[in-house]
Amino acid sequence: MMARLNTLAVLATSLTAVSGQYYQRLGTCPTLGCVLPPDQQDFLPGQYFDLRLEVHAPVNGSEAFNNGVPDEKFTVTIAKEGGGAAEDVAKFFKLDEPQVEKWTFKWYEDLYAEDAKQASVVNVASKIYRRLALYEPGKYTVTLNYYDGQKTTAEWVVRPLATEKKAKNIILFIGDGMTTNMITAARLLGHKTINGKYQSNLQLDHFPVIGHQMTHSIDTFITDSANSASALYSGHKSTVNAMGVYADSSPDIYDDPKVETIVELLKRIWGSAWGAVSTAFIADATPTALTAHTRSRGAYGPLIDQALNSVTNYTWTNHGGPDVYFGGGAEQFIAGSGSYQGKDYYQEFAKANYTVSWNKTALAAIPNNEKALGIFCRSNLPVWIDRNILPDNTKNLTNDPSGAKAAATDLPGLKDMTLKAIDVLHRRGGDRGFFLMSEAASIDKQMHALDYDRALGDLLELDDTVRATVAHLEAIGELESTLVLVTADHGHGFDVFGGVDTQYLRDQKTDRERRKAVGVYQNSGLSNYQVEAPGVSYSTGPNFPVNWDPRYAIAAGFGANPDRRENYRLSPTPRTPATNTPGHSSADYFANGADAPDGFVVNGTLPTNEAQGVHSLTDVAVYAMGPCQETFGGTYSNIDVFYKMANCLGLARPDAGRAGRRRSIEKGVAGGELG
Repeated sequence: MMARLNTLAVLATSLTAVSGQYYQRLGTCPTLGCVLPPDQQDFLPGQYFDLRLEVHAPVNGSEAFNNGVPDEKFTVTIAKEGGGAAEDVAKFFKLDEPQVEKWTFKWYEDLYAEDAKQASVVNVASKIYRRLALYEPGKYTVTLNYYDGQKTTAEWVVRPLATEKKAKNIILFIGDGMTTNMITAARLLGHKTINGKYQSNLQLDHFPVIGHQMTHSIDTFITDSANSASALYSGHKSTVNAMGVYADSSPDIYDDPKVETIVELLKRIWGSAWGAVSTAFIADATPTALTAHTRSRGAYGPLIDQALNSVTNYTWTNHGGPDVYFGGGAEQFIAGSGSYQGKDYYQEFAKANYTVSWNKTALAAIPNNEKALGIFCRSNLPVWIDRNILPDNTKNLTNDPSGAKAAATDLPGLKDMTLKAIDVLHRRGGDRGFFLMSEAASIDKQMHALDYDRALGDLLELDDTVRATVAHLEAIGELESTLVLVTADHGHGFDVFGGVDTQYLRDQKTDRERRKAVGVYQNSGLSNYQVEAPGVSYSTGPNFPVNWDPRYAIAAGFGANPDRRENYRLSPTPRTPATNTPGHSSADYFANGADAPDGFVVNGTLPTNEAQGVHSLTDVAVYAMGPCQETFGGTYSNIDVFYKMANCLGLARPDAGRAGRRRSIEKGVAGGELG
């Protein structure tokens, strides 16, 4: 016994030493006993979640233990601070004890192991407790006991109760990947200055409260759009690519421990309407994370099924399907083209009483009292610049939402989709209110491609949509009762560092001579985006540039990028900054010689297998206006956005009334002020 405990003590020390590396056996489990949700997690009172326990027995590698035989007789207890002795989890939650599950997985301990293709094998014994809830605020300690005296503990905090509904509606705008630096650049492009003073401003500039959220995921400090959206929607951090779950080590990507999202809570408690709008394909991470429960964001077809039918592999919560679902991504709806089980999901939605639309004209004609599905193209919607400034780029696409080999035409923009969504949700939600998420997705997608102009065009489209939304809410009498939030899920390392004379740059012969065209400090000059030029006329309205390709442009760049070329001009077609080169590996990328051929080469900072820019650590802004706006000031974690919204909606519920709410939902009766 002593020898085993000494071995475990040494093992614990070694695990602590390597816990910061980016190859991890299971990111939330530095020891051989795993509690998911892990240590330091927060919960909304009454929010459903699952509890997964894993005991690992590595077969080989530096962690090899117990001849690879996991302890199947582990136990787990839970205790509330100040609430008496710890209780067995099954007894505490009044559940039957689940069966032990077993599986095996592999991982690489570090880069050396991967290079040598020496995988570490781990055998696992596990149990999962489904659909739990903690109703009493306070601190709880979960203790996993295994291997004759080893313990893994997780401290959880249940946030305070908040049962009063202060906001009838919430509209959450997400500028995917949008940073403060991008917002300031977009302001420069879209608004005129005289002697350093703006003559007009962004709508965001008129919001009364601004805060900042930290975007770390649970086991990395750089996040992706999946788990960052999940944190915003559920108040629980997760792993890159995961949504609505804590990622476990099981072979099934759908059985991970789940957490209830804000729309599932809102539907269960208040019976409110909800919807999602995106300029991406609708199965993309940010829109689908509202209902998704999987560690694999790429399971697009199944995620559309979850959006319509909720989780179907075991009892969970029924969000009733979105009242509004607008975006791209026809591949997941056309039978056999990537849809779940090859089904026609246009028909599946139609059978569930949805009005289906494929273009802007049909979108406008949707009755406001009916559930609405609008899928306007395959893949992502073309960006604002290509729809409005360079429309020839959209004419030869084969993205028709019907599946025909033709270009999608009569495309709506973010503003069209958002305003129609508000009308439908306002009508369908009635006194119960609504929740809408509206995403400007291609701010991120174009920043990945280092296509700054297209990214900033979509940011200005977002601001224009927010401006129109505020006016529309006032017109329908809902402005005072609606909390409007504008934020991002993460950022990119983008910034403007000067100005550039693009004509001078184009006329130089060498890269070093071309770099002279970049002006910094006193030579950075002024913006020409609001200066009309001969032969240039863009009829896109106020708050947008009048010249997207001026001689004197912004000089902008990234902190992390592949090799690329720069001429700082509007790319006439969507940009591809890095490509493969003959004679090199297909996973090896070089600056694309066809991209900005009159520019100069900028050496990359990323691994050479990265063809695009990546996300960054930066905090992102949160703009707030309406009921509860004052709670969004300051700096806080991304999970706090969820708790602030949930508190404003009165979703933090005590145990009283739980049975009544369940009966109401089972009968299809709208929830109310219960408890």
